[in-house]
Amino acid sequence: MTLTLTNARVVTATTDFLGSVHIENGLIQAIDEGVVSLPSAIDFEGDWLMPGLVEIHTDNLEKHLMPRPGVNWPSRSAFLIHDAQLAASGITTALDGVVLGDIEAKTPRGLFLEASLEAIRGFSDADLSRVDHFLHLRCELANQDVWEHYESLVGLPLVKLISLMDHTPGQRQWRDISKYRQYSERHGRMTDAEFDALVAERRYAQEHFAAPLRVRITEDARSRGMAMASHDDTTEDHIEQAHAEGIFISEFPTTEEASRAAHAHQMVTVLGAPNVVQGGSHSGNVSAMDMAKAGLLDALSSDYVPASLLEAAFLFMRDAQMAPAQAVSTISLAPARMVGFHDRGEIAQGLRADLIRVRQGEGQMPPAVLQTWRKGQRVA
Repeated sequence: MTLTLTNARVVTATTDFLGSVHIENGLIQAIDEGVVSLPSAIDFEGDWLMPGLVEIHTDNLEKHLMPRPGVNWPSRSAFLIHDAQLAASGITTALDGVVLGDIEAKTPRGLFLEASLEAIRGFSDADLSRVDHFLHLRCELANQDVWEHYESLVGLPLVKLISLMDHTPGQRQWRDISKYRQYSERHGRMTDAEFDALVAERRYAQEHFAAPLRVRITEDARSRGMAMASHDDTTEDHIEQAHAEGIFISEFPTTEEASRAAHAHQMVTVLGAPNVVQGGSHSGNVSAMDMAKAGLLDALSSDYVPASLLEAAFLFMRDAQMAPAQAVSTISLAPARMVGFHDRGEIAQGLRADLIRVRQGEGQMPPAVLQTWRKGQRVA
């Protein structure tokens, strides 16, 4: 199958220009400046042509598994909705985050781990999804069950990233206990005594399980050559520990101190696109826009809002004065390379034709994805 896209504002890894892209058998065959007059070519009318977005940490499936409190939606149906939403947001490769050893057993991630895995693996094996789906194993270290889950899954070909998390209140993401209480009460109020008991329980688990499990998982992941991320780094000590363990990615660092330390240790940083769109962190942590302006942000994750990736990149162009190539790299090339994808993430000859057509909105309107192609096939 051949396809030509023309009269497009093409964004490559280094520049952007009005041009055309030629596709054959799912691969990019040629990239040319200027407009071609082939009758079969798709005229972009000056719209942006960008690489398909690469998402390395999405929790989006969770909201479809439990669309309302107490409503447990069938996992296969939930996955189809999730997959379609990603494609409509311009995401062509996604690492679905599955939490191992969740500390909140009644949340979708705690209740539906096996169902989520079955849906992701089933649709991927049958090639029935619009988006390429892989797995990001998010290991909650302050839980004694995490190793059992990790050991059963880490050998799967779909696994592309291991992250180390510790959501114990009073540190990392939840340095501000009041923010942790607000988050903990999203499904119902607690008395002071109930909240104090919850915090004590979390801290006990951290003291007894986190350190030995961290050693065990990092040693195993290193032996397999797996990409690893340290989650919610807050201090320079957190970064130094991660660097010593062979970790390359600092995922959602919560402070400028941690972000600077990561770059000083030749690590890369990933921050949340919702943080950019909302103008700050919902947990009271560092501003992703400020880190971008300071040159301390390498990539973005949509986390819980798929459409935030593209919108954040356009906000980088507007507010951080990033060139289009640099802004788009944070949502395509940079995350792709972080987890070992070298066949996608940019518009370049010989790479996969994972592409999106984007129209820039007027005024305060966000950018809109009009069309999405995966391996040259239209999927949205």
